[in-house]
Amino acid sequence: MTMPKESLKTYLKDHLLIGDGAMATWLYQLGIPIGVCYEELNLSNPELIRAVHRSYYEAGARFIQTNTYGAHRDALARHGLQDKVTRINRVAVQVAREAVKDDAYVVGGIGSINAGRVRDVRMQNYREQFEEQAAALLMGGVDAILLETFLDLDELLLALDVIRPLTDVPIVAQLATIEVGRTRDGHTLTRAFAELKKAGADVVGLNCRLGPAEILRSIENAVVPEDTPLSVFPNAGRLAMSDGQYSYASVPQYFGENALRFRAQGARLIGGCCGTTPEHIRVMAQVLAEREPLPRVNPVVDTQEEAEPLIRIDPPARKQGIVETVAHRHTVIVELDPPRDLDTEKFLRGTAALQDAGADAITLADNSLATTRMSNMALGSIMKAKFGAEPLLHIACRDRNLIGQQSHLMGLHALGINQVLVVTGDPARFGDLPGASSVFDVSSFDLIRMIKQLNEGYSFSGKPLKQRANFVVGAAFNPHVRQFDAALRRLEKKVEAGADFIMTQPLYDRESIERIYEGTRHLDIPIFIGIMPLTSSRNAEFLHNEVPGIRLSDEARTRMRRYEPGEEARREGVAIARELVDIAMEYFKGIYLITPFFYYEMTVELTRYIRDRSRVVLQK
Repeated sequence: MTMPKESLKTYLKDHLLIGDGAMATWLYQLGIPIGVCYEELNLSNPELIRAVHRSYYEAGARFIQTNTYGAHRDALARHGLQDKVTRINRVAVQVAREAVKDDAYVVGGIGSINAGRVRDVRMQNYREQFEEQAAALLMGGVDAILLETFLDLDELLLALDVIRPLTDVPIVAQLATIEVGRTRDGHTLTRAFAELKKAGADVVGLNCRLGPAEILRSIENAVVPEDTPLSVFPNAGRLAMSDGQYSYASVPQYFGENALRFRAQGARLIGGCCGTTPEHIRVMAQVLAEREPLPRVNPVVDTQEEAEPLIRIDPPARKQGIVETVAHRHTVIVELDPPRDLDTEKFLRGTAALQDAGADAITLADNSLATTRMSNMALGSIMKAKFGAEPLLHIACRDRNLIGQQSHLMGLHALGINQVLVVTGDPARFGDLPGASSVFDVSSFDLIRMIKQLNEGYSFSGKPLKQRANFVVGAAFNPHVRQFDAALRRLEKKVEAGADFIMTQPLYDRESIERIYEGTRHLDIPIFIGIMPLTSSRNAEFLHNEVPGIRLSDEARTRMRRYEPGEEARREGVAIARELVDIAMEYFKGIYLITPFFYYEMTVELTRYIRDRSRVVLQK
């Protein structure tokens, strides 16, 4: 087959066109391991990339994508190649052109920046990245631009808005859907295709994520704008792991059968995505050889569904929480550790006592010190139902991947638990199961931002949730570091990410409290000063000598040495804590009491003391 010398847009009016197949997964099958920057191979191994292009051309493809899916600045920066964006893209065009000469359309591929990671609804710097990559491909002399694997319509529209003014070459705009018929950011394909056409796309379609059957279902129920060619590049079915190797299920013959079904739906440009090989393309080309395109017959769509708002329901009314309370009076958060065993009796007694003492919230750690404890979600639900206590749950970045984190938070929303504290979490190797994995999919900054995204009604991936959450998100602050200014900058980043309040590590001297006050005066969110009463002289010496950054006064250590471990020592520890509370209340309205070794009687007494002092202050 020899290509006519006409533009892609003109050619697709009257012809079917066979696209190529996967680049990355085919390179993987050829022995290039995952983790390698496949786009860099344009420079270091152009013979290999040229051979891949040639194999698809010989299989019958006449729409050849450059090896530049991830050749934008963000993706290349992960490999230290951010300064080679222009070179990699221009060389990629040259390599593809050398493989097929002028007998195929060489198309500059630009992938989504958001795909493959948590959706960034702000899309900072995306405009510059799209422009940089597109300019390089256009300088290289591509016949068209392919925007592919965009999960979110808003990002694809942004790319079109940037690239359309740069060139008159045809632009193919392809979405990738996780669900059949709807984009990740909640739009039906009918709406999405119409918006893409309006924004300047010459061809609209789908690629990746789904196999032939699900992509077929998607386009069967979508309206394609008039006089707009439709493209489909499905995966070779679902990804599977077998004998330590990744593989895809769909065989070439199955692809050929579905190529006929795509033609029946009016598709003009048909190729393959992840898992497809030159053999898949060969079978499709053979099946479609000498066949003319068929007209697109659009379905009748439900106009009410098209107009349906993405966020339908406001969140349930939230009871006044600590952020509102601390604005007008001293407020007490008390930490109570979940049990390490299955016995909840003592924990529930402590909860009842703290609630009776007037604690505004009871905070539960999330397997603190990487030690396995009972689920704080379960205990929070029990204390809320049984005692009317307000739980404030820690959420560690360590234990759950993004799927688990979002599922956990959705469960908290369903239970009406909306006060959370985001912490990084101690590495698993330091806990009681040192063989466990530390996940750390995201940092505490990212997790704060993502929880606030739930409050906007969007999942971590950007999918509309039909309802807004109403989480109040706290951030942890550790002032016990050598570089206090650096710690403050980290805290400011957490506030910028959306933190609503701050809880500090325990403090034991006036100087530290005053230092935090001076360093955080510019932050317009409440701060809860951490205070943990000492239980014995040994406890005091441990904190002073073994915990980085904590320094007890000579007076406090001397006072604790007067007593043998036991009730008298704990009474003295409470007395010292009361003095620290007095200092903290001079500067802050928020107090965060940490119950030591489950001696909840100590924090009950301190809670009552703060309550009494707060009443005196209010009366004045």
